[in-house]
Amino acid sequence: MCDFLFSSFTQTVEHGFPNQPSALAYDPKLQLMAIGTKSGAIKIYGAPGVEMTGLHKDTAAVTQIHFLYGQGRILSLLDDNTIHLWEIVQRENRSHLVEVHSFNLPGRPGIESTSATRVTVMLLKLSCDLLALGTEGGGVHFLELVLFFFKTLGHLQYIPEEYKCGKSLGPVESLQQHPQDSDKILIGYSRGLVVLWDLNSRHVDNLFLGKQQLESLVWERSGNSFVSSHSDGGYMVWAVSSSNPCTHDPISSTIPYGPFPCKAVNKILWRTTESGSPLVLFSGGMPRASYGDRHCLTILQDSSHVTLDFTSRVIDFFTIHCTDKDKEFDDPSALVVLLEEELVVIDLQMAGWPTVPAPYLAPLHSSAITCSCHISNVPPKLWERVISAGQQQCPLQNYENWPLCGGKNLAADPKPKELLLTGHEDGTVRFWDASGVSLKPLYKLSTANIFQTDGDHNDSLTQAGEEEWPPFRKVGCFDPYSDDPRLAIQKISVCKYSGKLVVAGTAGQVIVLVLSDEKSDHMIDVATVDLLQDREGFTWKGHDRLPPKSGSVVFAPGFQPVVLVQCMPPAAVTAVTLHAEWNLIAFGTSHGFGLFDYHRRSPVLARCTLHPNDSLAMEGPLSRVKSLKKSLRQSFRRIRKSRVSGKKRVQEANAQLAEHDAEVTPVQRRIEPRSADDSLSGVVRCLCFADTFLRDGTHHGPTMWAGTNSGSVYAYALDVPSQEKFSEQSVEALLGKEIQLMHRAPVVSIAVLDGRGNPLPEPYEVSRDLAKAPDMQGSHSVLIVSEEQFKVFMLPKVSAKTKFKLTAHEGCRVRKVALSNFTSVSSEEYSENALVCLTNLGDIHVFSVPALRPQVRYDCIRKEDISGIASCVFTKTGQGFYLISPSEYERFSLSARVITEPLCRVDVERPHDLSNSGKKYHGFHEIFSSFQH
Repeated sequence: MCDFLFSSFTQTVEHGFPNQPSALAYDPKLQLMAIGTKSGAIKIYGAPGVEMTGLHKDTAAVTQIHFLYGQGRILSLLDDNTIHLWEIVQRENRSHLVEVHSFNLPGRPGIESTSATRVTVMLLKLSCDLLALGTEGGGVHFLELVLFFFKTLGHLQYIPEEYKCGKSLGPVESLQQHPQDSDKILIGYSRGLVVLWDLNSRHVDNLFLGKQQLESLVWERSGNSFVSSHSDGGYMVWAVSSSNPCTHDPISSTIPYGPFPCKAVNKILWRTTESGSPLVLFSGGMPRASYGDRHCLTILQDSSHVTLDFTSRVIDFFTIHCTDKDKEFDDPSALVVLLEEELVVIDLQMAGWPTVPAPYLAPLHSSAITCSCHISNVPPKLWERVISAGQQQCPLQNYENWPLCGGKNLAADPKPKELLLTGHEDGTVRFWDASGVSLKPLYKLSTANIFQTDGDHNDSLTQAGEEEWPPFRKVGCFDPYSDDPRLAIQKISVCKYSGKLVVAGTAGQVIVLVLSDEKSDHMIDVATVDLLQDREGFTWKGHDRLPPKSGSVVFAPGFQPVVLVQCMPPAAVTAVTLHAEWNLIAFGTSHGFGLFDYHRRSPVLARCTLHPNDSLAMEGPLSRVKSLKKSLRQSFRRIRKSRVSGKKRVQEANAQLAEHDAEVTPVQRRIEPRSADDSLSGVVRCLCFADTFLRDGTHHGPTMWAGTNSGSVYAYALDVPSQEKFSEQSVEALLGKEIQLMHRAPVVSIAVLDGRGNPLPEPYEVSRDLAKAPDMQGSHSVLIVSEEQFKVFMLPKVSAKTKFKLTAHEGCRVRKVALSNFTSVSSEEYSENALVCLTNLGDIHVFSVPALRPQVRYDCIRKEDISGIASCVFTKTGQGFYLISPSEYERFSLSARVITEPLCRVDVERPHDLSNSGKKYHGFHEIFSSFQH
């Protein structure tokens, strides 16, 4: 193969919601949002497609981030007490986020390691030339950003002695710049004291002697008053007057959810509106006894009162509002709430304050992801129908009203559309637009509504409780709880040309669905397939099947189930495939595999693959603990047996080694054959349909192939009637070949290649002139991939043609594999097929097909990241996805031509070059003092 087909391995973009977010910031001028994470990442978002990511060198948590207003710069504070300066820079006509400066904050001599100098809060002046830092010791320090000159505030000399009482004022909890006078700042202490400080005169203008523990402060727009929130669940409004320099009592004090003991109001915002009544927003404040475990944010205006009830913790929030000083009102238009597991945006201008759908940052893990499937080159008709079904599900799904619209997406609209389907623990399948940088939710399919589950009764109880006080409103889609673990989706197969979909679950359920544009009310046909075939000596100890609902069920437009095939025993489905042109589905579990004609609603084939010693196959995932003692006993028996027979086995191995030395090259590792009686050897790992030569070399026809955990491959010749006779004749299956791999390694994949060595086209591609007809003149071959090697057999004789022993050469095992097509950079007309393989060490290998010559190797995933390796899915164009956290996919590309990455630009104006000026100063000058002395 040619080098110009492959790029160096590129991790292009991260899809989904950042894992463990810890900080939030917004630049109203650039209309950009920044999110910091506990792993030290900073991610910037604007208009859809405008994304940038930066990563601190040390994996310390980001505790605070602040934009330098309008400059495209960010200051970040880490939990190791270091401050970092980031800039948006232009390279190759696109914007990138880079770190340009970092520094450690100085402390008092001899006590740098104490918590007294740890920064608790930062305030960046709007002029962007001065940074105020409040500490746990109560000190307030200033950092001149242009010169990086460090100084400390003077003494507080005017605090009444009766207020001090010899006690510490506590850490600095809040710093807020005066909205009309930039030289004045509010300083709030944990104990309740609030100070208005004049930066020019270095003098206290006002003291506000609060008596409740302080949580946050916010100015009212005019600067005539401010609001403080407290640990008792209340907030107070204070008047600011030059005639009263020492204020003991606020104008008003409110505990919205009192008089019961309440949790702290963590943060409060006060926004003025044209109606004259303020809009008050605060997080926390719930009654401790009744709702202390709720994650809430309250919106108050006049008589309107909504308590937004989230399923994860509130990290931070801000409003998008008018920041022009000349304007009289804030007029907030949107509320942006960063939660631990998702981002929620509320429209504050529409009646009822509805949620705004997000075009990115979707919580992929709203229910835990259990499997995924990628569809390349989606036909326009299917794309439009999926979009339409999604819009009927969510009529308000209009991304044009998205309030974060900074920057410009320079990427062209992707013409070949891509879908990523994710199966989830709650029995849903979600469809995502994976064509570009932003992974947009399009449509959600739920399978739970065709079964009777325990969750049906709980919904009515939940609805009844929502009418009580406080006025809760469930917001967001993150829901980590599943009504029934048996609903979890394990495998997905799609025919993109016919609009048919097969999803299979944990309790042996295999559901055939058809895309419909109309609402439907119908009964679902149910069929049962016994994979044990009445074999004696096996008793299923696992979970029961999911009982289907009786009677008709109403289904919205979209994918609607038509047939439910129930595997018995109801073990998790381990493989599934669909051939829509033949109206067939094949499915496998740990007990065997089945073939089903969904047009006639009739089983065609059931084959048990169990070995007599497959004890674990009869125990579902919920009963594994029962076999622990038995497994331990068996292990000790094997150890005792191995000690007795060890000498004999060594002698036999030496004899075999001498016999086969001539066959083993020096670079290969010798692989021990696996025992045929290993537990779970009957698990079906892969299935495929193919029109090929199985009976003889002159007549080709439909075939079905199955591979198992014990290295067995079964090939069946199928008699499929013509389309006109589908209803009259049944499909018949006859075992044509049975292959047993010598080392009994699990079979990961099976693919049939035509006479030119190309993969066979998908169903309908040839009949609809969407692909070239396969070569039926030359000899076909079958590529069988096991965990240890790749092997090509000629058909129909099944004679070995070529092989590559991956484990022997590389010392690794195959985990994921796919046939991808790589197109040349220089010519769209030239492309080659290749075998892409991900191993248990996290590296990717590419091989030519059918010669199996190694082409390139890349490091992709850390070998310790077992879940990341297990979640990987390849595309047919040389890209791939894998989970880097429960909520994020990392996208990568192996192709030199097909690369999906952010291509955006953010134009900024900067008055100072902070990155250069900072280099002139190697240290800080500090004048030590504190309000505490």
